[in-house]
This record gives sequence, structure tokens and C-alpha cells, in this order.
Amino acid sequence: MNLKSYIYGSIAVLLWSTLAPATKYVLGDISSMFVLALSSLMGTLFLFFVNLITGKLKKMKEYTGKQYLVMAGLGFFGLFVYSGLYYHGLGTLAAHEACILNYLWPVMIMIFSAVVLKERIDAMKVIAMLCAFAGVVILSWGSPSPGGSAMSGILACVVAAVCYGLFSVLNKKSGYDQNIAMMVMWGVTSLCAFIYCIASGSLSGQWVLMEPRHWAGMAWIGIATNAVGYLLWAIALQSAGSDTSSVAVIAYMTPFLSLVVSAVFLNEKIEATAVIALVFIIGGILAVSIRSMVKNRRNAQGGVEKDFPEE
Repeated sequence: MNLKSYIYGSIAVLLWSTLAPATKYVLGDISSMFVLALSSLMGTLFLFFVNLITGKLKKMKEYTGKQYLVMAGLGFFGLFVYSGLYYHGLGTLAAHEACILNYLWPVMIMIFSAVVLKERIDAMKVIAMLCAFAGVVILSWGSPSPGGSAMSGILACVVAAVCYGLFSVLNKKSGYDQNIAMMVMWGVTSLCAFIYCIASGSLSGQWVLMEPRHWAGMAWIGIATNAVGYLLWAIALQSAGSDTSSVAVIAYMTPFLSLVVSAVFLNEKIEATAVIALVFIIGGILAVSIRSMVKNRRNAQGGVEKDFPEE
């Protein structure tokens, strides 16, 4: 994993650690789909002005209509469907619980990298996946109300993780300029979310509820965590070359940071099961990360890899 991937990925993680608490704060009064619609619109406009200032908009002429349809499709299931499911989870679970479950997506990146990009998964990565799934089971059992809305929130977060894991790999494989692609994808996400709000008849009522704190929260979600965070993460994956799974492990610092932010700013009580689940989910992944860094250091120094045999 090169330095550029590490820096971009780490900044994205820091921004993402505020997503669950910020969204949970806004969702106290506003519907999740309206939050998604407005925050995505803000993110799209921000990326548009960034691309305008940097001259990136000229690159739009390089893509065909078919390629824009591919971007739109990726944006639909990778950002709209993913975000809608995740926001539903945030609306029914504690912010830190939803965040922990959602962070199965780096495991999904490992799986889909092997299937789609033909990257090799060794025994240590398999162990990491099993630990992550064990964490999901522990958190599901420890939910205060294992039936009804809590279980729908758990299921929504897990499916969201699958969607974003597949999206990350397909987006990397596409090779599109991420400044342009993310602008298009968030634009599609905003459009789909607004159409949903109009179809459900909830659009006009949501504007009435908007207060300054809601605008501030949505601006942070749309610009910082969505536009900047997802763009930096996509660039980090593209810069990683054939070592996508090693970059994915950086993301597992987000649940830990989000756990702290939720406790401090939302006064959420952290259940023991949430802590245990977090340990299981990030434990195996961190082992893979350390192993990868040691291997890369040995390779850089001309060492051999026999200490770390591939299965």
C-alpha cells in the first residue's frame, strides 16, 4: 500500500467517523430520504464547483453516453441504495450499532476484489472475514429489541455493506476520473432521492421542519463526508494498484472513532455487546493490515516472503 493511498484513505476515515452521529442528529426530525436528497445535492454542487475551478469539467467530453449510463448505474446502487439502507439502519438502531454493522463493507471489498479483480485472498484474510461476521452475530444478539424495527435496521445495514463493497470494486475497475464520476453519481443519488420524496408525498412537509441546525448538518454530510470523503476513498482505492484489500482495512478505524463521537455528542450509552462486536470486527482486519505492512517493508528491503506463506 503506497503513501498516497494511506493518506487519502485515512482522511476519508476521519471524515466518515462523523457520518453516523451527524446523520443520527439530523434524522431526529427529518426523514432519511429527504436527508439523502438534500445532502447529496449539496455534495454534487460542491464537486461541480471544484471541477469547474480545477478545469476538470473539460474531461466530461471524453466520456460517451454509455459510460455515463454506467456511472449512473453505479451511483444508483452504490450510493443511492446503499445510503438509503444505511440511513434506515441509523433511524432504527443506535448510531454506533448501525456504524459497526455497516463496516462489513471492507470485508465485502475483499470478497469482490477476489471475484471481480481476481486478487488473491490468503488464509489471514479469510480469518478476518470470519471475525467480522462473528461481530455482526454478536451485535444482532445483543440488540435490546431483536425483533421488529431493530432487526430491519440490522438487515438494512448488512445489505448496505454488500452494496457498497461491490460498488467500490466495480468503480475501481471502471477507471473513470473520480472527480467527474463522483459528481455524476451523487447527482443521480440526489435525483433518485427527490423522486422518492415526491412520489411518497413527503417533500413539502420536510421543508417546513428545516432549521439552521438541519442545514448545517446536511451541509456537513453532503460536502465533508459524502463529496470529499467518498472521493478521497475512491482515489485511495485506485492508487492501491492490485492491493485493494489492504487499503480496505484502513476503514475499520471508522467504527471505533464513530463510537467515541456518538458517545460524546449524542450521549449514547455504549453497550458491552457493541464493544465486543467492534473488537471482533476490527481485530482480524487489523492483523491483516499489520501483516501487509510488514510484507511490504520486507519486499522494499529485498527480503523474502517465506515468513508469510500464501495459502
